[in-house]
Amino acid sequence: MEERDSTRGINVEAVTQWFAQHVAGARPPLEFTLIAGGHSNLTYKVTDAAGGEFVLRRPPLSHVLASAHDMGREHKIISALWPTPVPVPQALGFCSDPAVNGAPFYVMRFVHGVVLHDAAIALRELGEPQRRAAGESFIDVLADLHAADVDAVGLGDLAKKEDYILRQLKRWYGQYQQSKTRELPAVDHVHDKLKAMIPPQGKAAVVHGDYRLGNCITDPRTGRILAVLDWEICTLGDPLADLGYVLATWTQSTDPLAGTPGAPSLAPGFPNREEVVERYTRRSGRDVSKIDFYLAFSQWKSACIVEGVYARYLGGALGKTDVDLSLFKQRTENFAELAAQTVARFA
Repeated sequence: MEERDSTRGINVEAVTQWFAQHVAGARPPLEFTLIAGGHSNLTYKVTDAAGGEFVLRRPPLSHVLASAHDMGREHKIISALWPTPVPVPQALGFCSDPAVNGAPFYVMRFVHGVVLHDAAIALRELGEPQRRAAGESFIDVLADLHAADVDAVGLGDLAKKEDYILRQLKRWYGQYQQSKTRELPAVDHVHDKLKAMIPPQGKAAVVHGDYRLGNCITDPRTGRILAVLDWEICTLGDPLADLGYVLATWTQSTDPLAGTPGAPSLAPGFPNREEVVERYTRRSGRDVSKIDFYLAFSQWKSACIVEGVYARYLGGALGKTDVDLSLFKQRTENFAELAAQTVARFA
């Protein structure tokens, strides 16, 4: 991952003092390197005088929605999952006082490895056997996440547990209606079909909400998933929504229409979608007979989300960009069409 030297968003003196008091073993002075910025949460690598490595997460500097950038919530999630089989970075401290750094932040242990954002990185960083192992480990971790007892690990009060799909349909359809730039009949059609056919939800599980290889740290030597990142939209609900999202973004070379062009799964070695479902079923023991519903839901939801990003770029809310906006427009249309095709298989 490209790193850029930057202390923007960091009150170096105050944060250093906080580290010295709250992070065991940290030895000032500290060096801060911005790893990931933009309009999501800001992530910094922190290196101390003894070579110790940490990660600091704080909200973005603009376009802040408190509910979408709740640092205490993220810290709570990874702290709760740390003792479970789910690999997460070790949480080391949380600062709720905005006087220290202008906003709450938390600190976790730095995890070495690679982030497989796309097929090019997967081809460069992993051999074919390691890609196979990464795909299998990725699915095993998802099954382990869904096996966690939300009450036993201390996450029972994280969110509402019931009616996850119904709430998600209402939320994203409302946002789509507010941000749509044109009429897309497929989005309306799929919404209505899904709302009428929601499968019964079993016991609520932890739902990551954006589970993909690009949000994991992978060991390039073994292919093992070392840590799952970016718990911003994690909630409680129907775990099969996570599996549906994996399938919706698990692009294959034989796909006539790609919702996620350039996905890591395009690199040779990764399991195909059928193998993904089979492995998850074997590991989790869950009934996946309705998986096409969750696939269609994830494709539909992705169309709504990408349309919102496209609308914000068109409106100038996300600033100037060199990105070809027609790509967002096309991705929305692709996801909507894919969702309509999937719904046609079972509705």
